[in-house]
Amino acid sequence: MSKNVIYTPNAPAAIGPYSQAIEINGTVYVSGQIPLIPNPEDPNEKNLAVGVEAQTHQVMKNIGAILEAAKLNYNHVVKCSIFVRNMGDFATVNAAYGEYFQVDPPARETVEVSKLPYSEEVKVEISCIAVSFMAN
Repeated sequence: MSKNVIYTPNAPAAIGPYSQAIEINGTVYVSGQIPLIPNPEDPNEKNLAVGVEAQTHQVMKNIGAILEAAKLNYNHVVKCSIFVRNMGDFATVNAAYGEYFQVDPPARETVEVSKLPYSEEVKVEISCIAVSFMAN
């Protein structure tokens, strides 16, 4: 059993001592993604999407890039965890998130938290687990 670190310049680099994702035995654990807009030419550049809907889409794009680096896609996702700063944003986050899982969505929970990493402007963070032997 070996642990493989997944990395792509098409998603934000980790801002702490963690990996974008880890694959072990066909299961990929994607670390919580925040709405940083990656710049593959300058990984130190950190721009934040603005507004909860745009932030949710950016988080999902970051997750998609990491899944792609692991040779997977959204159909392989079996579990997501969503953290929001304000449960009043639930409907907006849910609608944007739902665009990526229109058929047989994964299991999930959504919780309100008092703070999220990086900036007071971060309104949503999502992590997920994907399994390689799921549907393409």
